[in-house]
Amino acid sequence: MIDIKEDERLSVLNHSCAHLLAQAVKHLYPNAKFWVGPVISEGFYYDIDLGDYTLTDDDLDKISKEMKKLSKDGKRIYREEISREEALERFKDDPYKIDIINELPKDEVISCYTQGDFTDLCRGPHVDSVKECKNFKLLKVSGAYYKGDSKNKVLQRIYGVCFDTKEDLDKHLALLEEAKERDHRKIGKDLDLFMGHELVGPGLQMWLPNGATVRYELEKYIKDKEVKLGYNHVYTPYLASTELYKVSGHWDHYKEDMFPTMKMDNEELVLRPMNCPHHMLIYKHKLHSYRDLPIRIGELAPDFRYEASGAVCGLERVRQMCQNDAHLFVRPDQIKEEVSNVVNLILEVYKDFNITNYAFRLSLRDKNNTEKYFDDDEMWEKAESELRKVLTELGIDFYEAEGEAAFYGPKLDVQIKSAIGHDVTLSTCQLDFLLPERFDLTYIDENGQKARPVVIHRAILGTFDRFMAFLIEETKGAFPLWLSPIQVNIIPVNNEYHLKYAEKVMKKLADKNIRVKLDDRDEKLSYKMRESQSHKIPYTVIIGDKEKDNDNVSYRLFGHKETETLSLKEFEKELLKQIKERR
Repeated sequence: MIDIKEDERLSVLNHSCAHLLAQAVKHLYPNAKFWVGPVISEGFYYDIDLGDYTLTDDDLDKISKEMKKLSKDGKRIYREEISREEALERFKDDPYKIDIINELPKDEVISCYTQGDFTDLCRGPHVDSVKECKNFKLLKVSGAYYKGDSKNKVLQRIYGVCFDTKEDLDKHLALLEEAKERDHRKIGKDLDLFMGHELVGPGLQMWLPNGATVRYELEKYIKDKEVKLGYNHVYTPYLASTELYKVSGHWDHYKEDMFPTMKMDNEELVLRPMNCPHHMLIYKHKLHSYRDLPIRIGELAPDFRYEASGAVCGLERVRQMCQNDAHLFVRPDQIKEEVSNVVNLILEVYKDFNITNYAFRLSLRDKNNTEKYFDDDEMWEKAESELRKVLTELGIDFYEAEGEAAFYGPKLDVQIKSAIGHDVTLSTCQLDFLLPERFDLTYIDENGQKARPVVIHRAILGTFDRFMAFLIEETKGAFPLWLSPIQVNIIPVNNEYHLKYAEKVMKKLADKNIRVKLDDRDEKLSYKMRESQSHKIPYTVIIGDKEKDNDNVSYRLFGHKETETLSLKEFEKELLKQIKERR
């Protein structure tokens, strides 16, 4: 799906269409006040204050018709530069525009754009005429806090998109419809994978049995790989003293993203937002020799971060998550090899899941942001140059992004383009010289002297929550056999004649730990077949006379219309092979 914000022509066109939207709204609702109408990756939006009136889909239709009329009229769009005094006078009846003007630097040129009877404050640029904005679609309306602050008034945000041709617009709308069908929140509900509830709270999802089965298989998959690579797994508490995060430095740099402290007696406890401080203490609890390193500590770790209720989204953005976390304690001469091993593991996992649309990003600090990052220029220069050098020597293609580092060090992020066009960070590998200093971590080197290890923070699947969201959208909920909550659904043609053999087949498969279901409801065969397909079960087995008499099974794969027949023994063998190979 095209990123409209990154396309120069489409960016200008969509911003101009935002003004066309505002003009139409002003015609239909003369008392409307406007804040901002920027271009976004998906098109544009405009935040509007309509007093107590709440827009509906019918209103969007009315606004669209007015926009069409204005576009046909074809008024030219004119730019005008005005003084601050003129701007304040011209927009004196709109407090939102006045606020924007007052926040502009004193030496900034103030410009506005006029089309017909409508003038709006704007830097521009714009297209020449509103006639160019005719191929648009208003997509939805939602609420948005003024300035994004929950303490402020809720404005109404109208989203839309505009293209040069109707063909391009139709193509884009088809992709949006496809994205809607792939939305993990919709599929998660349809397939009973996870749920939320207002009594539990926003961003706190509950994994239902089907989703929990998939998550269990994912956890087992990655844990088995890590064990083979020499990782040692631990369990650490979900709570910690605030003192732990003051030592680590998270308290100064991260406390706004943490849940409030819990004061009990003389203690102050907090839900942990990450696991690295705990793992530092596990490393520190005993003396280590240089021969012991690298030490790889892994944990499938629930963490808690306070996300604004308006920002949470299904499993993609949550307040409680479970990280596929690990910390590698290494000697400086082991950095290259261990980073290489992490990258190889990432690539191996992506191959297993057929993930191909990704890019490596070297995330660096913003040198001007002293509040966000730990203030130690020498440490940062060392860490960034070290990681850049390792990536270059390993021949990894990457791009750099300033301002995306962790507060304690640079990191290699893997940016994934999801099936519905979202750009998300999935895996990460971070180089850290800071926490070993703050926790005074040491090992005894070959000369018998104390030396400081380096820590590599890494997460391969990221969080299971976000990975599950990605996987649902990538597969449309049609999981591969090894991950599917129900792997085989058995349907007897007639319960009176075929149920006993169907139960035999079920037991035979269940004894091999194959997840199997027997549908013995008194419903028509065609209905049960359709339902099995709608639940996206990989194998639907039909048991009739021929199957019972010959010790066979007939099955239909999800998404297929053909029926195949195998002996029960061969069928079981084929299933076990596919599950073992994780096809």
